[in-house]
Amino acid sequence: MLPRVVIFQHADSCHAGTLAGHLRVDGIAPAIVKLDRGEPLPDLDQFDILMVMGGPMNVWDEDAYPWLKHEKAAIRRWVVEQDKPFLGVCLGHQLLADSLGGQVGPATVGEINLLEIALSPEGRRHPLYAGFGDKKRGLQWHGAEVKALPDGSIVLASTSDCPIAAFAYGSSAFGLQYHVEATDQSVVDWSSGVAAQEALSRLHPPGFVQTLQSRVSEGFSELLGNSRRLYDNFMRIAVERLVYA
Repeated sequence: MLPRVVIFQHADSCHAGTLAGHLRVDGIAPAIVKLDRGEPLPDLDQFDILMVMGGPMNVWDEDAYPWLKHEKAAIRRWVVEQDKPFLGVCLGHQLLADSLGGQVGPATVGEINLLEIALSPEGRRHPLYAGFGDKKRGLQWHGAEVKALPDGSIVLASTSDCPIAAFAYGSSAFGLQYHVEATDQSVVDWSSGVAAQEALSRLHPPGFVQTLQSRVSEGFSELLGNSRRLYDNFMRIAVERLVYA
């Protein structure tokens, strides 16, 4: 039987991207819950795998986005009480850390760029990164970061300005600060809006969006291959966890 996948989405532009494409190729039709649209959390007992995407809000914005509190509780129950497979990207990565007792705050140095993701010694040995070298490229786009990991977590990867670019918790829960789901149009989608423009102006000279878009488009076959490999590795870990649960 194919695993039943549910995806938490926080903005129309922050969809599952390439991950949705991989699921589709594998014949898996995920349930997508648009929390920013007011859609309620489903009965998670009906699902096997939870993926949580990015978004423009921060984990501490519970007053502005009250559903964040319920989302964190759901993540905590899923990962801690049920020990079920979880993959969080950007905000999803931060929500995983925050839900489990870690610390998330404004990034010391925000990142908007196509960067090298360097695997830690633990990351190089971990099945999530099987088949990868010591480094790979990934698109970073964030102004907050995980400052301290939950107890029992391990760092899997970092960038020069983001010490916790990926981490693992328990048997099959993973957070990725970088955008493994990014498509070749993500830069365009994410660069609109006042907050994005302000962040870009702080970090880069005028016109950088066009430069970054070109770099991502030119390297997209590599990024897509990295995405597929990580997805395959995650799904292999997830299915094994589900079989032996």
